[in-house]
Amino acid sequence: MSRLPLIIGHRGASTHAPENTLAALQMALDDGADGVEFDVQLASDEVPVVIHDTDLRRVAGRNAVISDISSAELADIDVGSWFNAAFPERASASFSRETVPSLERVLGLLEVGTGPVYLELKTDGGDPGLLVKRVCETIHSSSVLPRLIVKSFCLDTLEKVRNELPDVDTAALFEPRVRSVLRPRANLIAMAVGCRANHISLHWSLVSRRLVEAADEAQMPITIWTVDNPRWIGKAVRMGITSLITNDPAKFIAARDGTS
Repeated sequence: MSRLPLIIGHRGASTHAPENTLAALQMALDDGADGVEFDVQLASDEVPVVIHDTDLRRVAGRNAVISDISSAELADIDVGSWFNAAFPERASASFSRETVPSLERVLGLLEVGTGPVYLELKTDGGDPGLLVKRVCETIHSSSVLPRLIVKSFCLDTLEKVRNELPDVDTAALFEPRVRSVLRPRANLIAMAVGCRANHISLHWSLVSRRLVEAADEAQMPITIWTVDNPRWIGKAVRMGITSLITNDPAKFIAARDGTS
């Protein structure tokens, strides 16, 4: 039997805490997640910060763009109260104190862990080259570096990362719409190899046994995102999928422990 998949918290334990916050990341670790995943982009002062959206409308109710706000300002903006309002059954007064953390602060939180850390570069809001430069400057001396997997949908960006830090692991990200431009799906492997990625990270709808076999031949571990049905654990075992990214790592850990 193939080994059980690693369970990775998507933006932390984002079912139970506001995504991409220190609270969500800590909760994922406390719940027993093998690793975490989060998003990074640049604030106006070119400091890498951890947040998914290019603006604050969804998580702070502000019509403001991340790249126009300094990291110091973002560190004072409440990005947790929206979660309490949206999910009152999971609300916590402490969430209202959650703000946008810097990448450096998140790395400090994760220093105590041992599992993989997936860092997604969000290239929609600015200069991808500058984002790579500032992120690499931040991570190069971190004790977390050996566990980092830098991922992006922009494969050219992964090339830039490898040029800056040749020893860092990278993952090529692919979303569902890639099906309309690439047939067969095995071409995804060739694209990932072409940008010198070490891993491939697929939306669950792209997974097929043939693709997993092709990735295995290329010695390229597969991570699946984002799944919240624990039945994926059995499927991952049967297909040889390395890691599952989920919003609810606690539920997946409980289901995986029952499988083992």
